[in-house]
Amino acid sequence: MQINPPPQGMLTLVTVLVFVALGEGSMMSFEDSVWDSPPYFDDSTVREVTAAAGYPAMLRCRVRNIGDRAVSWIRRRDLHILAIGIMTYTNDPRFQAEHSEGSDDWTLKIRSARPADSGVYECQISIDPKISLGIHLNVIASHARILGGREVFVRRGSDVNLTCLVETAPAPIELHWARNGRPLDFSQRGGMSILSERRARTSQLLMSRVSPRDAGNYSCYPMGNSGTDAAFVLVHVIKDENSAAMQHESSANFPHHASIPIGFAVGICSVLGLLMR
Repeated sequence: MQINPPPQGMLTLVTVLVFVALGEGSMMSFEDSVWDSPPYFDDSTVREVTAAAGYPAMLRCRVRNIGDRAVSWIRRRDLHILAIGIMTYTNDPRFQAEHSEGSDDWTLKIRSARPADSGVYECQISIDPKISLGIHLNVIASHARILGGREVFVRRGSDVNLTCLVETAPAPIELHWARNGRPLDFSQRGGMSILSERRARTSQLLMSRVSPRDAGNYSCYPMGNSGTDAAFVLVHVIKDENSAAMQHESSANFPHHASIPIGFAVGICSVLGLLMR
C-alpha cells in the first residue's frame, strides 16, 4: 500500500501549530517562574540621604519582582507605620507616599524637612517572612552668614553690597532677604537687586545710592528656616566719613559702666585714713 505524503501546505500548518503550542507553553512557564521569584531590593537604592532643613526630603526604595505585594514605610525610632502602598497613615501632612504604576520605585516624600526628621526609615515588603531595607536620613539645619562685621557704615548716596552665604547645607539652596523683619519690597525702591547662586549657596543684595530710609537691620535666611538660622547686619547711613568715625568711637571706646575691685577700694580707704591722722 502506497502512502502519499501530505501536501506541503499541510506540513507548514502543522509546523506552525507545534511552534505556537511550544511557544505558549514556554511563555507560560516563564511567567510562572517570574511570578514565583521572591521580591528583592535593588542594589541601586540609596541608603544615605542628606537634605537641607526647609526643603523636601526624598527617600526612594527600588524593589524588583514585587508583583501585587505592598511596600510599607516605617520610622524605626518609634516603629510608626507612615505609609502602606500610596496610602499614608500619619497626622503629619508633610509625609506623602508616591508610586507610579509599572515602576519599581517607591518613594517617601517629606515636605519641609526638619532636623528632628533625621533617622532611619525602613522600606518593608509584606511577604512571609517580611524583608526590609533601612534608609538613613540626615536633615541639616542651614545657618546663614553675612560677610563682614555686624554693623556697616555707608555714606549717603553710595552703593552697598551685602553678601550672604550658607556653608552647612547641601546645594542648591535658596536665600531670602529682609529688612527690620519684613521681606524686601522691590516695588517701593528702585536700584535694588539680588544676585543669587543657588549651587554656590550665596546671595548678594545690591543697593545703589542709599539714603537714610535704607538704614535698618538686614537679615538673610534660607527658605523654610526659622529666624534663629538667619544672619543679621545693621546698616547705618551717615552723611560723611567723620560721622562714621564718631559712631565707631562711641560704640567701641565709650564704657558702659566702670567697676573698682573691692579690695583695691578698701586699700585706698585705709591709706587715706592713715594720712588724715
